[in-house]
Amino acid sequence: MEERKKDTIYELDGRVPLKKALPLGIQHILAMFLGNVSPLIIICGMLQMSGALKMTLIQNAMFVAGVATLIQLYPFWKIGSGLPIVMGTSSGFIGTAKAIGAAFGYGALMGASFVGGLFEMVLGYFIKPLRKLFPPVVTSLVIISIGLSLLPVGINYFGGGSGAADFGAVNHLAVGTFVILVILIAKQFKGAINNASILIGIVAGYLLAIILGMVDFTQVVEADWIALPSFMPVGFDFNMQAIIAMGIMFIATTVETIGDTSGVANGGLNREATDKELQGSVMADGLGSVLGSIFGVLPNTSFSQNVGLVAVTKVVNRFVIMTGAVFLILCGFCPKLSALFSVMPQSVLGGAAVIMFAMILVSGIQSLTRKPLTERDGLIVALAIGLGVGIGNVPAVLAQLPSWVGNIFAQNGIIMTFVIATVLNLVLPKDKEDPKQIEEA
Repeated sequence: MEERKKDTIYELDGRVPLKKALPLGIQHILAMFLGNVSPLIIICGMLQMSGALKMTLIQNAMFVAGVATLIQLYPFWKIGSGLPIVMGTSSGFIGTAKAIGAAFGYGALMGASFVGGLFEMVLGYFIKPLRKLFPPVVTSLVIISIGLSLLPVGINYFGGGSGAADFGAVNHLAVGTFVILVILIAKQFKGAINNASILIGIVAGYLLAIILGMVDFTQVVEADWIALPSFMPVGFDFNMQAIIAMGIMFIATTVETIGDTSGVANGGLNREATDKELQGSVMADGLGSVLGSIFGVLPNTSFSQNVGLVAVTKVVNRFVIMTGAVFLILCGFCPKLSALFSVMPQSVLGGAAVIMFAMILVSGIQSLTRKPLTERDGLIVALAIGLGVGIGNVPAVLAQLPSWVGNIFAQNGIIMTFVIATVLNLVLPKDKEDPKQIEEA
């Protein structure tokens, strides 16, 4: 314990040798790499984009995510949280993006993302007067719902990727299980091996997947070594219907970012996030999305995968995360390097993802139980989780309501959980005679 407290990797600031920081930073990039490119791969396939444009957008996604992460790590003016938050292309926008792209084209999607990012920056600026809407019971529930919503994603990775022809094949399950076992063994050591346990597990799993013949390197061979990120690969088209739809989603992602920021503060620093950190985090989210639209990629938001990684390793040093961000930017200039990570089987990441996503859930539970729950808080927790997560898992229950209701609430249990928790927190009377409150006093 003494050694851990002295080691600056467990502090926000401080000098860490590059040889120690770099592998821990790359570990963060491996955790988010597939999640960063998957949304674009899905949208490009759905809109039948050319292979050349697809590779350009994937390359740009690396560059934008790295720059947006640096903005989060090292704030300027009021933008950026200063916390170890990794940014990346948000998968939460996939449903809305597919609908907008199909109806109005990719240019309208980028125009709506640009306006939506500016809108989120405004929301972030005024987050302090809105803080009363986000007491610990609400933010804790958002963290818990993020963890619960990501668990199926982790299991899909574990099985080889949702929609894969060989989903659930023995080789995928074997690789995912092998990664988990390697991580568990590495966590039993102290120092560098413990800290880099996720990275060690992923690298070991990747090597096993290569040995088993699960990796096709054709994309790597065909990719260029050096290429500049492409500025404005797709022109903007401002469509009001698309802007409104994306605006609603940006409200949702603001909620998720608040949860992620609270999760990093709780899981990594054992405290609540400050007003300034929440404001900076949400504004950086918005600016990252504006930047993303300029480079033709979907909105950039805080990555919950990396919140889980922080909770597992407790490594919060900004310099460590910065080395990962710089590595991500370099990937944006080296398509071949990007391709090397892109061809990694999803089951490799799945083994690590199951642990990381579950740790987000644990972090939320720890935050929620930091103080004894009153009867009132217990009721808020029960209804928010019961309805929010429940409807998120059974979206068909809203199928008979207007389509916009399903688009907002049925596709994202996080939003429903947040709305129910916030409303109940505002309307339920605070029982001053609660015996637990009297006992605390």
